[in-house]
Amino acid sequence: MAARQRVLILDYGSQYTHLITRRVRELGVYAETLPCWVASDAAPTAAGGLVGIILSGGPNSVYDAGAPQVPDWVLERGVPVLGVCYGMQALAYKLAGRDAVARGARGGEYGHATLERVDDAGSSGGESPLLRGMSRSSSVWMSHGDSVAKLPAGFRLIARSPSCPLAAMEDATRRVWGAQFHSEVTHTAEGRTLLSNFLYAICGATKSWAMESFLEEAKQKVRDQVGKGRVILGLSGGVDSSVAAVLLHEAIGDQLTCIYVDNGLMRAGESDEVVATFRDTFRIQLRAVDAGERFLAALAGVSDPEQKRKIIGRVFIEVFEAEARSLGDAKFLGQGTLYPDVIESVSPKGGPSHTIKTHHNVGGLPEKLGLALVEPLRELFKDEVRELGRRLRVPASILMRHPFPGPGLAVRCLGALDAESLAWLRAADKIAREELEKSGWMGRTSQAFVVLLPVRSVGVQGDCRTYGRVAVLRAVETEDFMTAGWARLPHELLATIATRITNEVRGINRVVFDITSKPPATIEWE
Repeated sequence: MAARQRVLILDYGSQYTHLITRRVRELGVYAETLPCWVASDAAPTAAGGLVGIILSGGPNSVYDAGAPQVPDWVLERGVPVLGVCYGMQALAYKLAGRDAVARGARGGEYGHATLERVDDAGSSGGESPLLRGMSRSSSVWMSHGDSVAKLPAGFRLIARSPSCPLAAMEDATRRVWGAQFHSEVTHTAEGRTLLSNFLYAICGATKSWAMESFLEEAKQKVRDQVGKGRVILGLSGGVDSSVAAVLLHEAIGDQLTCIYVDNGLMRAGESDEVVATFRDTFRIQLRAVDAGERFLAALAGVSDPEQKRKIIGRVFIEVFEAEARSLGDAKFLGQGTLYPDVIESVSPKGGPSHTIKTHHNVGGLPEKLGLALVEPLRELFKDEVRELGRRLRVPASILMRHPFPGPGLAVRCLGALDAESLAWLRAADKIAREELEKSGWMGRTSQAFVVLLPVRSVGVQGDCRTYGRVAVLRAVETEDFMTAGWARLPHELLATIATRITNEVRGINRVVFDITSKPPATIEWE
């Protein structure tokens, strides 16, 4: 098999690093992220399909002691290099020394800025291939305190902004470019054009990253890894584990056994749908374990959300481990690990990005069971997984399902849990989802759900005074879940949802609508 064309993203700790990777893939070229200090012998070579390198942004000042720098091999590898924000500063610092980077005269530049191109047919060097097709003046997104103060020898200025005189630079001879702005975020109006120019006009890449080829390659990798061994997979019913299960089944058939642990914390009807879809439709060997009472007993009296998560994780491992051991001959554990899981959980292969949260699917379960991991989706982002799922004929009801937290309704039922509160929450959430689907708003929101608060309010129902629980409707719109705005649901829809919940769910007498964006809030309440 020929080496896959790829672009290497070196991570300097930016919150946007994974967006660079996504954008490159969206343009049809495979990209992978490695830490900025990766050794030369651990990085792909040109012979291994490497066509370009992008240096990400980062939170450091490049001249501070211990700040990450550009490894020598990056400029020796013989492929084009693009530095973004900190990446541009790091290139200037490496090639021109300490005086090349300085604190911005106005304390930095954050938010929208107007980029002015200074490359043209009459300028030295003519039009830059990096900016070809971009407007002479366009809106870009800046987020930097330091700036390049002096161009390295051999470089020329190709763009500037009012607060950043050296906003983009190039050395076409050495094939090195730098952009102080973030072309990977949607706020940069023509960022896609810049990245496309880098990939195709400068790196000479071809559109070679497609889901058809990935699917066949992934199935063959599974067969090569597993051989005749048995694989078990914890099926949650979510997008990731569902697509992983179907892919593994296509690759190895009945060598796969899925285990579904019903923790009693799922939304209305979901457990039945999981069993019907995978056991009856896909004919996958599936063991469904009803452990709801065990989870609820372990959670009794617990109100702290982190403690809830730990208890649910512990009980899940106990139940799953017992079921897995009963199979006896399993050699592998299948998981729906995605690329963002890897990035967020361990920082990509040891890089400087901060660990944001711990994911259950990269935890200690494989070590406990003594199983080798099979992770057929670990190179993919969520949108790529959905595309793959469509090719595998996974139902849209699963593929387009809104994100659902691993602890389930336990972290949407605030305070201590009991069966009655969970029943009220499940019923209220079902009503909200039904009305959102009926109105077409479910597909227009990125995440929508009901939260049950541990407070009571006075109400009047049937001419009687009530003292019932308060439900919160949360609906947000977002592209990347890093930021989110509250969805502007029609008043008539909100009224319908509130009326149905208070009429049909006995324990709830008040419904409120959460209009807080992320930040300052998070999408989930716990």
